[in-house]
Amino acid sequence: MLTTLNTPYTDTRASDLAWALGREPLPALATLELELSGAKMELRLLGASHQVLLEDERGSCSETVACIPGSSTPLPLGVAKRVGDWEYEFAARVEKLSPGSFTGRAQELLALVSDHPHGLAGVFPGSPNAFTALLAQRHEGHVHWRTWHAYPQDGQLVATRTRVGVRVPAKRLSTSGV
Repeated sequence: MLTTLNTPYTDTRASDLAWALGREPLPALATLELELSGAKMELRLLGASHQVLLEDERGSCSETVACIPGSSTPLPLGVAKRVGDWEYEFAARVEKLSPGSFTGRAQELLALVSDHPHGLAGVFPGSPNAFTALLAQRHEGHVHWRTWHAYPQDGQLVATRTRVGVRVPAKRLSTSGV
């Protein structure tokens, strides 16, 4: 789903993004509710940021990547945490692209996400390459989502990927003496 966000694009930067787990739902400019094999998800666009709410029989998880006033947790390159009965993995990277490459990549990502049944993308009025996009799926018992936050004024694209799934206990080594 592709939407135009009813808010002006402000001059935020990739370095302004912060990451948080467990935040309450923040006011959203656009949402997409999904059910993926028993897991309920809500993809939320918060302007130049996102929030994903996930819930199933094991509990709930909330991920926020946003310009959070007063936050002391910058966007990490990677996180692996236990969240209740789940394993949570997060990774982020910032790509610096030339103006031509940025435009091509932006349009490619917007086409991918807007045509996907589990995708939500929001573009800002007056800047077709300024967008936030989310794409979710469930695969082999894990819920995955990817996000992209575009900052055309700097030629920066922030890409994140998250995986949440049931903790798998370590296998015991066989001591059969063979």
